Amino acid sequence: QVQLVESGGGLVQAGGSLRLSCAASGSIFSINTMAWYRQTPGNQRELVASINSGDTTNYADSVKGRFTASRDNAENTAFLQMSGLKPEDTAVYYCYAFVVLRGRATASAFWGPGTQVTVSS
Repeated sequence: QVQLVESGGGLVQAGGSLRLSCAASGSIFSINTMAWYRQTPGNQRELVASINSGDTTNYADSVKGRFTASRDNAENTAFLQMSGLKPEDTAVYYCYAFVVLRGRATASAFWGPGTQVTVSS
């Protein structure tokens, strides 16, 4: 139906930057919200940032002023620009999309497989 593929994760030193990308493909009519979540071992997945189809964004308090979410609606792609990275930002980052499929009246949620972000001190 819909595939989400994240890219851009990796290892970076504290204070550095990374840019994550999430490309959605498949039977997409429209995408309402795209979001980024992260998860560390033994913890629940937490919302990092979200952006709706009108480009309204929402951020976790821990990343406000450091992370910026954006999207390219024409390409069904979302981005997360991460700056001022801290060791506590280390996690697997997951892309989320709330998608209206072609021929459907309601939206469904889809997740990417995740990409590892590691910030060294």
